[in-house]
Amino acid sequence: MTPRPRLRYDHPMQHGGVLHGVQSLLYLIVIAIFIVGFSVQPYRIPSGSMEPTLMIGDFLLVDKQIVPTGGSHDPLPLTTVRHGDIVVFHYPVQPEVLLVKRVIGLPGDRIRLRDGRVYRNGLPQEEPYAVHTGGTQDSFRDNFPRLQSAEPGIESRWWIEMRHRIDNGDLVVPPGEFFVLGDNRNNSEDSRYWGFVPPSAIVGKPFLVYLSLAGPERDDPPAQAQLRSPVYASRYREGLLQRIVGLAHWDRTLRVIR
Repeated sequence: MTPRPRLRYDHPMQHGGVLHGVQSLLYLIVIAIFIVGFSVQPYRIPSGSMEPTLMIGDFLLVDKQIVPTGGSHDPLPLTTVRHGDIVVFHYPVQPEVLLVKRVIGLPGDRIRLRDGRVYRNGLPQEEPYAVHTGGTQDSFRDNFPRLQSAEPGIESRWWIEMRHRIDNGDLVVPPGEFFVLGDNRNNSEDSRYWGFVPPSAIVGKPFLVYLSLAGPERDDPPAQAQLRSPVYASRYREGLLQRIVGLAHWDRTLRVIR
């Protein structure tokens, strides 16, 4: 009697399984490097100048594939900078520092602020994202451009240049430059204080908050005698777990930026 052939079950890691897994991992690594290096870059919000749109501790994904007006010849699909766009850019005064602000003025625009409200080309702008809370009264900040007296925080180079950019009370944005403001208007050092942003300084547009960390709460560590108490130790562990959960603003995770 001919013996019946036995079915053979190979281990999944045999016959090229390991090689196939390594190849798949390498593909993922290459794709990740391409995405991060050429189209997306992570960025963390360091200050409150863009609140409430962007909060301190927000981690952003930044689309690097943009072409400012008169920009580049990159072969990948690209978009342009428009009024109201949020951009990440190299701080013109300290290029190693990255800032994030909202584009208010494009080349050729005439910009002025009156009582904190933005007028562009003579028309008042509706800006639902802008807030004007906190801060003391400041004529330079709220009635920009204003040349009666120099603000302590203004860049000297910009104070001199600004005098040549004002026409009939408006600041005229020169060709190939952008005027940017923070959404937290009373607590933002922006183009009012240091000038325009050139296209070459722009890194990209943030499009997603992928994580938002809250500031950790600090308290004094419990005494050893307290930890030896079963009731206290249980409550302390519960409180510690709550603090760990509270380290992130979960409602802001994966939020689309507008």
